[in-house]
Amino acid sequence: MTKAGVVIHFPNPTRIHDASRHCVCFWGYDKAREIAFQVDDGVLARLSPNKDSDESSLLAAFDRNRERILEIARTVYTGGPQNRYTIS
Repeated sequence: MTKAGVVIHFPNPTRIHDASRHCVCFWGYDKAREIAFQVDDGVLARLSPNKDSDESSLLAAFDRNRERILEIARTVYTGGPQNRYTIS
């Protein structure tokens, strides 16, 4: 749950697949601070079952579930000094 008054925005639609970390990375902003998020490939597979696990399929799964993933990101974001969050 976020702290009172802590708001994260996601104006940048950019996302990338990081094969070495097995995740899709995306970024949010708390005022001027950039916060990195990564959602594990396994989460994307659960959100879009019966899909391939190649990069384009995982990015498509992220895009189809973007709003749900951003809501999860808003929930895990707590503010403070941490600048990277993992959704797994």
